[in-house]
Amino acid sequence: MKSAILIALGDELLSGIRQERNCGWLANRLTLSGWKVLRIDILPDGPGVLQGLLPSYIGRADLIIISGGLGPTHDDCTRASLSRYLKAPLIIDTEAYAKILSRYPPDMRRNLERCADTQGSLPEGTRPVHNPKGSALGVAFIKEGTRVYAFPGVPTEFRAMAEQELSADLVESNGCMRSVVIAGWAESLLKDRISALTEDDLLQITILPSAGTVEIVVRGEPSKVNEATLQIREIFSEDCLPEGCPSVAEDILRLAVAKGLTISCAESCTGGLLGAALTDVPGSSDSFLGSAVCYSNEAKRNILHVPVEIITEFGAVSRESALYMARGALKQFSSSVAISTTGIAGPGGGSAEKPVGTVWFGLAGACEESTAMNVFPGDRAHVRAWSRNRALYLLRKAVLRVNAQ
Repeated sequence: MKSAILIALGDELLSGIRQERNCGWLANRLTLSGWKVLRIDILPDGPGVLQGLLPSYIGRADLIIISGGLGPTHDDCTRASLSRYLKAPLIIDTEAYAKILSRYPPDMRRNLERCADTQGSLPEGTRPVHNPKGSALGVAFIKEGTRVYAFPGVPTEFRAMAEQELSADLVESNGCMRSVVIAGWAESLLKDRISALTEDDLLQITILPSAGTVEIVVRGEPSKVNEATLQIREIFSEDCLPEGCPSVAEDILRLAVAKGLTISCAESCTGGLLGAALTDVPGSSDSFLGSAVCYSNEAKRNILHVPVEIITEFGAVSRESALYMARGALKQFSSSVAISTTGIAGPGGGSAEKPVGTVWFGLAGACEESTAMNVFPGDRAHVRAWSRNRALYLLRKAVLRVNAQ
């Protein structure tokens, strides 16, 4: 696998005044094209930075890309650093710089002509790289089998020059990277199930947790990637989302449409988060009918018809209340499937029997009735987010169980 090292220069990047975007963008393009990015360095401005670093990188990677430090100001030191590293004097490439100047009107051209000793110079023996979007020449050379490029740090200029110079390197390789999105698994549990794959030296496995899902990114030779992807899908079976489906909510709605089902929600502790997650998906109205946010006991009784004796005997946060809430949503919306959430988000309201973080879920309708309970850690926002994610997972599993209408 071809390898690359990316270097971004700039005090503004280390201080947080500006965010590094060039190397991140290029790393993704290289990865999709079958390259292995060995490292990304963000370094300060300064005349000796590259001079001290490059000897340890040259010959180690097939490609080194440097972003930044090619402008006309005092802190643009890349040309001088490369000059010292290569032990080659800086010379002005009049012909290459004139090609850039020809794009500018006369008044701007006169100003840029004064910058020729900086923006138009390069170490003797190196190749000028034309800048189609700006006024600073780039630099290219090969040393010990490593191709080295220095491009300006302005994102539009960097990307244009990278596309121009690396077009043959940035051809996406089919199958060299694939991902599997898995719902309802904790990262810590998931990693143990795929340990054989993570220990395979011919594969690069990246595990990326997010809200309610974990994405496993597999990189390597296409045949190995395809084999590993199939294994992951076999291991996690029904918990894998279809390829190209980014979220549990989107898959729920896809399944509902395919099976001719409609969905509704009854929410207490989630306060509309569940309905919001579903309506974030374009076209959700094809199967999602609505969500009743019934926070108070009175709302649970009056809107969802939870019997007063159920709340009195078992409490609003209980298996029984959750089930009656789901039944109430099913009736109110005339949906095929309904799910409910009721819990103690905190910071107060907990007890020894029902600590803060206790959440009950109820399901009713064509999926058959069921309940589930979890105790989630964290503050109020975390408990509510965990509750939404768990509800989506349970709803997806319920919809999967329903036969097509």
